[in-house]
Amino acid sequence: MSSLVQNISDTAKWVAVFRAEESERPDAVFHDPFARKLAGKKGEQIADAIGFGKDNSWSFIARTFLLDEFTLRYVREGYDMVLNLAAGLDARPYRMDLPSSLQWVEVDLPGIIEEKEKVLNHETPGVI
Repeated sequence: MSSLVQNISDTAKWVAVFRAEESERPDAVFHDPFARKLAGKKGEQIADAIGFGKDNSWSFIARTFLLDEFTLRYVREGYDMVLNLAAGLDARPYRMDLPSSLQWVEVDLPGIIEEKEKVLNHETPGVI
């Protein structure tokens, strides 16, 4: 497993696997149509190698669901900017209906931002 996770950004691929699996459930609490592609083969390999994740994927799902709910609540209250620190492979601005006036700023290591941009380069952030 240690050879699979070469840097902290690889953990974002690992977590994307759990978002993909949740999104594919008929009773999913959220849908991330980009998660499987963002996770890639390496994310699948990491998820398969780390038993803790499979046994506790509910915690990653709960975290995603709650952050979605907080984001929507604050946007409804009039917040007009999100500063997403350690953004990783978060696809919220692409998978959620958010106002076009909302500014979404992502901060992370250049490599992970570049990787996400390659996957999402033909996508448009969701707007209401």
